[in-house]
Amino acid sequence: MAPRLDFSDWWGKDTRKGTPVVVTMENPNYSVVEIDGPDSAFRPVEKSRGKNAKQVTWVLLLKAHRAVGCVAWLATVLWALLGTIKKRLIFRQGVAMESEKAGKGKLLFRIIKVFLVTSLAILSFEVVAYLKGWHYFRNPNLHIPRTSDFQGLLHMVYVAWLTLRADYIAPLIQALSKFCVALFLIQSADRMVLCLGCLWIKYKKIKPRIDGDPFKLEDVEGSGYQYPMVLVQIPMCNEREVYEQSISAVCQIDWPKDRLLIQVLDDSDDESIQCLIKAEVYNWSQQGINIVYRHRLVRTGYKAGNLKSAMSCDYVKNYEFVAIFDADFQPNPDFLKQTVPHFQGNPDLGLVQARWAFVNKDENLLTRLQNINLCFHFEVEQQVNGVFLNFFGFNGTAGVWRIKALEDSGGWLERTTVEDMDIAVRAHLNGWKFIFLNDVKVLCEVPESYEAYRKQQHRWHSGPMQLFRLCLPAVITSKISIWKKANMLLLFFLLRKLILPFYSFTLFCIILPLTMFVPEAELPVWVICYVPVFMSFLNILPAPKSFPFIVPYLLFENTMSVTKFNAMVSGLFQLGSSYEWIVTKKAGRASESDLLAAAERDSKTVNQPLIHRGASESELSELNRLKEQKESTPPAVKKINKIYRKELTLAFLLLTASVRSLLASQGVHFYFLLFQGVTFLLVGLDLIGEQMSQ
Repeated sequence: MAPRLDFSDWWGKDTRKGTPVVVTMENPNYSVVEIDGPDSAFRPVEKSRGKNAKQVTWVLLLKAHRAVGCVAWLATVLWALLGTIKKRLIFRQGVAMESEKAGKGKLLFRIIKVFLVTSLAILSFEVVAYLKGWHYFRNPNLHIPRTSDFQGLLHMVYVAWLTLRADYIAPLIQALSKFCVALFLIQSADRMVLCLGCLWIKYKKIKPRIDGDPFKLEDVEGSGYQYPMVLVQIPMCNEREVYEQSISAVCQIDWPKDRLLIQVLDDSDDESIQCLIKAEVYNWSQQGINIVYRHRLVRTGYKAGNLKSAMSCDYVKNYEFVAIFDADFQPNPDFLKQTVPHFQGNPDLGLVQARWAFVNKDENLLTRLQNINLCFHFEVEQQVNGVFLNFFGFNGTAGVWRIKALEDSGGWLERTTVEDMDIAVRAHLNGWKFIFLNDVKVLCEVPESYEAYRKQQHRWHSGPMQLFRLCLPAVITSKISIWKKANMLLLFFLLRKLILPFYSFTLFCIILPLTMFVPEAELPVWVICYVPVFMSFLNILPAPKSFPFIVPYLLFENTMSVTKFNAMVSGLFQLGSSYEWIVTKKAGRASESDLLAAAERDSKTVNQPLIHRGASESELSELNRLKEQKESTPPAVKKINKIYRKELTLAFLLLTASVRSLLASQGVHFYFLLFQGVTFLLVGLDLIGEQMSQ
């Protein structure tokens, strides 16, 4: 075989001979190139090595400018925060203390203060020990010196504290932390199952469907279809900001006028607001809308009493369904056409619930964080429970009930502040089924201030525990299947209403700061960081645009656990605050479609004559008087920030624990405690609901 004369391999070998030559140009504008071999001059030169001195200088200046800008921004934010703390905590400018009744909420506040004082004392002691060189707290296997090794009284006290901490305090904290971690994992597993169920629904495209289109003209004529009689109720109480847009949206619902009746259930105790609502109802009645105004003389039972009083009217027996909208809800004109047909052919169906959509979800950081929670609630919890269990908690609004289901379940009861959940539980125990429509959305508002959001969450978390005590015997003795009883008691009430606020507050607000001073009971990193971040990631999945807020969401949820835990305890033990109903303050935000519709109505009224035909002189004088009162309404009062003592106390407790973790060189614990403490500080100073950059 002839020899192979192929020099490509030999030529490709890296055989460098000779001495490397460095060529330097005198002109600094030229590049500096190092020739390291005979073929290196023909190889591609790295971009970074081809830069001249001026380019390098400009790059360094640009990086320095960015670094200085970042430092200046951080300094500005810190200075503004310190100025706010000085203004609100020291000088009390434009702030008011959180209003609390005598004895209410004082016990929890005192417990947190005890923890804060204890942690400050221990931190002072640890700092002295650190400066003295007693680094026992860095070693989990503590070495207790003998009596002969004692060096002074302070050293003896410190060793006694170490013994007390290791033998008595650490076992208690470890037992409680293990219990909370177990609850945490159970609740995380429940969230995982719900998310998997939601993915399955999306993958299989499962959703309630209507056979055909019952509202097509040929279907109506051919099948003899008749629109059912529908009653629409709008309960409200002192809703000056939102009454007009809510009534306007409901009056524009596309449904035959002779098959629809609108009840405006006004519980306002302000006569000026009553006059405004009466004028709005009068205006729509003049346009041919079948709408009535009701005002109770005896205002008992809050919203449940208002609805119960309205259902006792004689004409209600002529109606088959009732739709309920709170004062800030704005349904689309086709709402009834998308919901009522689901009842046809389903005699066991008692409720059709629609989803909420929010007109002010991007108003500030607080509304963005609320949007994350509520999107998960509707997209995952309500949809999964509706598809697989035909049961979920009625949201109190944006739903259509079969009136027979309400009557069979005992009607509206005034025993709790969550009358919507109460009627849903009793209807489920009587065998009625529910449907959730995720693609039917009703516009509404979320609270824009922390004060309003805090009061709303207190009612939402105290009422379920109060209801749990009342309906427990009825659930046990009901005729539904055992697995449905287990779902209602273990998952619906205990896990999602009791365990969640308990472990969140106890684990992250109490145990975690204490473990910084008791290192024998230190929590693992996966409990503090990995699992919470993963669960927050799952919660944000239904609202993908909120991913940049995953860290503030996690911290804010831990902060809100104080309010939720306090509400849960007050509802479980039937304390006085569990019976309070405070109307959530609204801002009166309207969507673009509502603004266009309002402008169109205004243009029509301008072209109409001022005299209303068919109206008597007394009615016209009354209407003019109402318009004058509407024009003379006082301007909005400037917001006054509040100081929330429990949140501030917990802020200093967490910041103290972060200093202790810094001494012990615990990086993950330090950052978590620091950020959580700052979040508590922002909430305590009532800064979380203020306007922020979009």
